[in-house]
Amino acid sequence: MALETPLREIHERLGARMGVRFGTLLPDDYGDFEGEYRRARTAAAVVDTNFQMVAELSGPDRVRYFNAITTGNIPALTPGQSTMGLLLNPQGHILAELRTLATEDRLLVLSHAMTGERTIETLDKFIIMDDVTLTDHTAKFGTLSVVGPTAGAVIEALSGVKFDEMAKGEHAEAKIGAIGCRILRGSPLGLAGAALLAERGQLAELWHLLADVAEREGGGAAGYQAIDALRLEAGIAWFGADFDDRVIPHEAGLEQSHISYVKGCYTGQEIVERVRSRGQVNRRLVGLGFAGEALPERGAKLFGGEKEAGWVTSAAHSPLAGRGIGLGYLRREFHEPGSRVRWERGEAEVIELPVKAAASR
Repeated sequence: MALETPLREIHERLGARMGVRFGTLLPDDYGDFEGEYRRARTAAAVVDTNFQMVAELSGPDRVRYFNAITTGNIPALTPGQSTMGLLLNPQGHILAELRTLATEDRLLVLSHAMTGERTIETLDKFIIMDDVTLTDHTAKFGTLSVVGPTAGAVIEALSGVKFDEMAKGEHAEAKIGAIGCRILRGSPLGLAGAALLAERGQLAELWHLLADVAEREGGGAAGYQAIDALRLEAGIAWFGADFDDRVIPHEAGLEQSHISYVKGCYTGQEIVERVRSRGQVNRRLVGLGFAGEALPERGAKLFGGEKEAGWVTSAAHSPLAGRGIGLGYLRREFHEPGSRVRWERGEAEVIELPVKAAASR
């Protein structure tokens, strides 16, 4: 059964068509894909990101402990900084994607609620002799995102925080109206913008405040069809869609963005280093462009000649590219841009991401 956003009633009043994203019932669209896409590309889009798990680590051993089980460089964080990382199993497969935020006396961990129970169990299993307290705050807190080129202006207008002066991944406590929240420069969607962490009981009011200011600047609410198109145009892979526990970081193209190579040992490091020293993997996530109007579903098989070459993970119609685009895994011999494969209902070619506008192709 899908999880559910606490803002469902608001979305339905706005005419949203709901769908399951990241294992959570969230708005697919509000009946205006082109408008929602335009808001996010040219102004500021307010997006419900209540698919996240929120956990807290406290205690004097929290940094050493968490550094030993995740791929991020946790000791390098100072209060107000954050980093992306992964939770791997001993075979190097991806159990969870993690954003770790450091404060003066704790670590906040944002991940995906759809695998939250497994993530919490795994983290708890490694607390043996450590003076660490792990608390699952998912039922207490939720998140919203504002993405797009004027997202910083929306945040600054409401909070007074000089958002454009914040470094990528930086976060700070602030108030929007009477609502206390934590503002992060970055988004769980991978797009440029802000994430706001607040108590779940205040999310509805926070949504309205953000949407009101965004609308005055030509933005407003956006559903996941528009956001999906934007993130694929940018070449951003999503956990649960484009990578999961079937793959290792190098196959998903996460070896530079989610792994520190200067930290100490961690679970799964032996596999990561072995693949790194080998210099290549047999399959890898690549950008795809699709011919015709039809789009493959997630998991659709890709063929090169008569042999199976890989599979599709995501696909969407791209206004920027003027055609369908997506992501998928292909064997090494098909990695080069321009390589052609086929699926059940059409052809696909490997493309470079981010995509360029159709007029310049």
